[in-house]
Amino acid sequence: MNLSTSARKLILVFFVSFSVMAFAAAGSLWAQTQQPAPTEQKPAVKPAEAKPKLVGNNLGLPAKLGEQIAKVPEGKGKGQIDPSAPRGVFGIPGAPQVGMVLAFLWATWVGWIFSTVGAFGGIMAGVGHMTVYGLGDYVRTFKDSAPGFNKTLTDSIRTSNQFLVGLSSILSVVNYLKSKRMSWPLGLALGVGSIVGAYLAASLTGGKVSFSQYQGWFGVFVLVVGFVLIYELTPTGQAGKKAAKAAAQTFEKTVREKKDIASAGVTLKSFGIAKSTMSFFGTDFTFNPIAAFFGGVVIAAISAFIGVGGGFLYVPYLTSIVGLPMFVVAGTSALAVFLSMITSITTYINVAGAGMDWALVGTQLVGVFIGSMVGPRTAKYIPDKWLKLLFIILALYVGIGYLSKGFFGSSWVPM
Repeated sequence: MNLSTSARKLILVFFVSFSVMAFAAAGSLWAQTQQPAPTEQKPAVKPAEAKPKLVGNNLGLPAKLGEQIAKVPEGKGKGQIDPSAPRGVFGIPGAPQVGMVLAFLWATWVGWIFSTVGAFGGIMAGVGHMTVYGLGDYVRTFKDSAPGFNKTLTDSIRTSNQFLVGLSSILSVVNYLKSKRMSWPLGLALGVGSIVGAYLAASLTGGKVSFSQYQGWFGVFVLVVGFVLIYELTPTGQAGKKAAKAAAQTFEKTVREKKDIASAGVTLKSFGIAKSTMSFFGTDFTFNPIAAFFGGVVIAAISAFIGVGGGFLYVPYLTSIVGLPMFVVAGTSALAVFLSMITSITTYINVAGAGMDWALVGTQLVGVFIGSMVGPRTAKYIPDKWLKLLFIILALYVGIGYLSKGFFGSSWVPM
């Protein structure tokens, strides 16, 4: 039996995903086996006064964040809270102090990369919150001393990431729609499915995922996409890309000749529940709205779980399965991401009780706005291949770093 190109790609995605996730799970189990075996000797009973003193109140923090900080041991060491310490991120005493200039500049980068490649904005937002701002190492210290606080802060990081991507996505939607570089029927089909997936993931995992688990799976899914994109650059992977390549080359020629881009942009030629056809620069592309809906459910569930927009999964889906050129993918994925973000953010705050640092979020939104305005205006001058190479490098680096740090306790690459 001969398999279609799309079927072979789907099988490849599932095979790579299973292999990487199996590796991560095995690594996690291996790490656990390296822990010293507990002795059979019963520990001496500590007197009641030896129990650690807890903070005991919410320190003025709202909702679940305040509820959980009251259960944290009071003190000046790791995994403890000193109520008299200067307040840092999320209003927590002793938490990292995030410089607003750094936050603004990093958010500008987040907005640019999301609006340029239609992906990795959420990944870069996560890298910012976890690594650049130092929140990851801080949250990790509460893993044993206050696991509930650890999980609530993890939800807060997940939600903060998505605020940045949400603004970038709506700005990108407006820009790409004007230039007719977005397939809105396909984006809506993905988006409706993403509403379902985002709600289920956020409501079912909120308050239940530790930071190490979150960071490890964050790395796994990013790494999977990196491997799939590497395959796409091989001769076999390029075999089914002829239509997308032809449209991309025509688009690049139009840009070089400074002709009107919108006049030959995305046009819906026919729409049906099982099959729809669109045209971009003289090349026709078909897609299945029903398949797109279920694709949106799965992608949004994964992206909401790891606290990103999902563009890093929408992009390979649209390029590999649907076969669209990158010049159309960015805008189409942005529409699906926007619908997913609204659902996920609302669910994490109202259902899971995630706390927010509104001053930090506000500063970053300004940077995202600027980056998102610049991105679509510069992306058209960057060749399709270079956009994909940038995506691959980021996917491999971030994926390896976070998988190893989350599941093995230390990063295999500098970060």
